[in-house]
Amino acid sequence: QVQLVESGGDLVQPGGSLRLSCTASGFTFSRYCMSWVRQVPGKGFEWVSDINAGGGSTHYADSMKGRFTISRDNAKNTLYLQMNSLKPEDTAVYYCSVDLLPGIRYWGQGTQVTVSS
Repeated sequence: QVQLVESGGDLVQPGGSLRLSCTASGFTFSRYCMSWVRQVPGKGFEWVSDINAGGGSTHYADSMKGRFTISRDNAKNTLYLQMNSLKPEDTAVYYCSVDLLPGIRYWGQGTQVTVSS
């Protein structure tokens, strides 16, 4: 059974940092590209970042470049998102996701990030 469990969300002040984690099980983590997406309250999903299976290639949405860093530890089956210089508009539920087959995407339950003073 595929499971993705996010953690690390919290309330943080503008300019602060957080590191999100996503622990995966039920599939061979090291073989798949992983992604972070987020959902702002009342809005749709927004892609944040992705990383290839080996961790050597990463991509970011323009608004996250230079502030967010995606990484993974394949030995620990864990995906990370280091978020720095957080802004109120980064407030969202953050999800990790994986496409195990074309058109078949798995999501975690999400972790809430709130950026507010």
